[in-house]
Amino acid sequence: MPVHKCSAPRDLIDAVHDNLRNLALERLDVVNLRVGGMMGPAEGSIEEPLSVLAELKAQGLIHHLGLSNVSPKQFAEAQKISEIVCVQNYYNVAHRDDDGFIDDLAGQGTAYVPFFPLGGFTPLQSSELDRTAASLDATPMQVALAWLLHRSPNILLIPGTSSTEHLRENLRAATLQLPPKVLAELDAIAADREAGTHGPRHGHR
Repeated sequence: MPVHKCSAPRDLIDAVHDNLRNLALERLDVVNLRVGGMMGPAEGSIEEPLSVLAELKAQGLIHHLGLSNVSPKQFAEAQKISEIVCVQNYYNVAHRDDDGFIDDLAGQGTAYVPFFPLGGFTPLQSSELDRTAASLDATPMQVALAWLLHRSPNILLIPGTSSTEHLRENLRAATLQLPPKVLAELDAIAADREAGTHGPRHGHR
């Protein structure tokens, strides 16, 4: 369950209680504090809203706390307030501003949950992914998800789906093997972006 940083303390409390009531639960497994905008974090302290959620956790209404759209600095601040089990940020094969952040989180045993596995690609980047997928007899989504699973052991995927067949397609990504040559081609998509050949950067770091 996500709640937004900009919500007033009373609104955060009400949102948690509303979800408990609507889901007929005594405790929410994970509540993510959403800090930034859709594509990246908004700098600033998150102490006040996170402290509200930490108190609800202490009351037994929340089991775990996570963060969404945060910077490494905000994550470090959050760790002084409560244990953080996951970070959900914008990241995919072309948008890799969080590379170092992911490695740091993996070292601490903290899960990283990337969203928009195919979001924000330029037409050229999409065509490169399409070509790679065709060489593996797979879909671009399967390749993008397989690359994320290969990227780091602490990455957890939450791809959206609208049908059972789409769900099966996503699951097949877990068994898709990416040869070294393919991995190099996929990594080059981000390398080209870093060189400024595919437009402006998004996110942080």
